[in-house]
Amino acid sequence: MTFAQSATGKERRFPQLTMDQLDESQKPLGEQVMKVSSIGIAGPYNPMLRSPVLGQRLFDLFHYLRWETSVPIRLNEFAILIIGRQWRSQVEWYAHAPLAAKAGLAPEIIAELKAGKRPSNMAEDETVVYDFVTELTTTKKISNPTFARARKVFNDQQIVDLTAVAGNYVMVAMMLAMAEETVPPGKEPPFKDGEK
Repeated sequence: MTFAQSATGKERRFPQLTMDQLDESQKPLGEQVMKVSSIGIAGPYNPMLRSPVLGQRLFDLFHYLRWETSVPIRLNEFAILIIGRQWRSQVEWYAHAPLAAKAGLAPEIIAELKAGKRPSNMAEDETVVYDFVTELTTTKKISNPTFARARKVFNDQQIVDLTAVAGNYVMVAMMLAMAEETVPPGKEPPFKDGEK
């Protein structure tokens, strides 16, 4: 799968690579990505392949944070969507909203978050994730009450992993924004121009 244009409709900042175009330093990463990515080597992988050593290290981190994290997948994907919504990241939302739904995050929570609202009817663990990630990313700290609530729901490793997934997907959103990556051709971007 390749993406034809940048998010702005202009010439792409990083033309979409194909597997045939990858050199020997890029090919091992490209092959790993193709085994697990629903968007192939598009999205964040397209710019990451321009720096294959960094790309490999990021991929290894992504692998842990997606498939080996101590945070339950429903909550992990919720954290990713919170970041995707904060950044209005078309690719993050496009890729992760279906994964969050498949993992059991309620469609109403996904819809309210997408609309820029604090979701209602969240379970206790979802409320903790929402408050923790939102507070950390907007105030650049975690208050003692928020940390205490997280401690009641998560163990130490889960708190660290939740923090890492939030920070990682801020970096992914930044990479996508810098490269002006967008959804696949013919697919509707989740966020409309001018939507806050």
